[in-house]
Amino acid sequence: MSLDARILVVTEVVDDAELVKKLLRDEFDGIATSTDPERTVQDFEKHKPAVLILAFNTLEKAERYYLGLYRLSTLVHALPHRTLILCDKDDLQRVYALCKKEYFDDYILFWPMTHDAPRLPMAVHHALRQMANAAAGIPGAGEIAAQARRIVGLEAMLEQGIANGGERIDFLSRSLEQAGKRIDSALDGFSRRLSEADPDLLEIKDRARFDQEIARLKDDEIEKHFQSVAAAVNPASQWAGAFKSELLPKLEAVRALQALAARVRPVLLVVDDDPFQRKLMARMLADADIDSIFAGSGTEALATLRRHRPDLILMDVNLPDIDGVEATRRIKSVEALANIPVIMITGQSEKEVVVQSLKVGAVDFVVKPFNKDILLAKVRKFLEGDASS
Repeated sequence: MSLDARILVVTEVVDDAELVKKLLRDEFDGIATSTDPERTVQDFEKHKPAVLILAFNTLEKAERYYLGLYRLSTLVHALPHRTLILCDKDDLQRVYALCKKEYFDDYILFWPMTHDAPRLPMAVHHALRQMANAAAGIPGAGEIAAQARRIVGLEAMLEQGIANGGERIDFLSRSLEQAGKRIDSALDGFSRRLSEADPDLLEIKDRARFDQEIARLKDDEIEKHFQSVAAAVNPASQWAGAFKSELLPKLEAVRALQALAARVRPVLLVVDDDPFQRKLMARMLADADIDSIFAGSGTEALATLRRHRPDLILMDVNLPDIDGVEATRRIKSVEALANIPVIMITGQSEKEVVVQSLKVGAVDFVVKPFNKDILLAKVRKFLEGDASS
């Protein structure tokens, strides 16, 4: 039974493409080939493969094709796929190293065919299973930890909110009590002034009855209304206490999640084409309790993001292939990556660079040469999710 899978076989040799297709067609449907170097990007974006098979006769051609795809295509970094490379025995060590670095996902010793041709369909099966697991949307440990870190201040915020609510309720109760006393005092003063008024202006014929009416007004009307308002405040006070008690078990779960998150270090992607700057950055970040991964170009950064979801990106503006502004724009165009904060690395102070970077979604800048304290402060700020400070 054939499996309906989007598979694209890429090579410059038509016969090789047909050979690979023949080896796969008994088990898979949806196999397409791309053999025209002029249609590299068009073929990829047309077929949108879940599995990309690089069947070039040299490793250099396969690398050039894949790097060119990331440089020229606006879709490849956003399209989930697995890349398999066919190689000969002379390239095994280099291909192994590239797969270990995650430039490619898997390799098959294929040339000449007598080596391991039956492994090709098995590798495709493995790649499709990986794609199925990714499509299920099950988050990894790093993503769960990143979300947990964002609620690190939840308990303190709730405690502060409950405390503020309690203070406001107490203030309202005291204000009601004081208002009642002031009204009593005002009525007593009003009664006294009436009794002392000029008889020609106002005459109170029955002083005792007048005082009784003032007392009745205070007790039956004003005091009754104040007691009604005070009674309405009491449930709010009781609710605040009950809410805190009900919340305690949930806060315990939050604490447990935070404890687990603390065991998973945040991931920082640094994109810079200068090896010296990458080493300098690695030394500066060594004591920051984070895991750093590095890319030497915009193309490499986009390829890295296909496999890793960092918590923060440091992006150099001046890159040799895709500049940092364009790379950031492409990252922000992908829904799954759009929320990753990007800090631009620049030695420039031109207003246009700042405006362009902010326009495509950058959140901040660090300027070369780096100040370690400033760099670490910005990194911590965005890793902790405190973008407003």
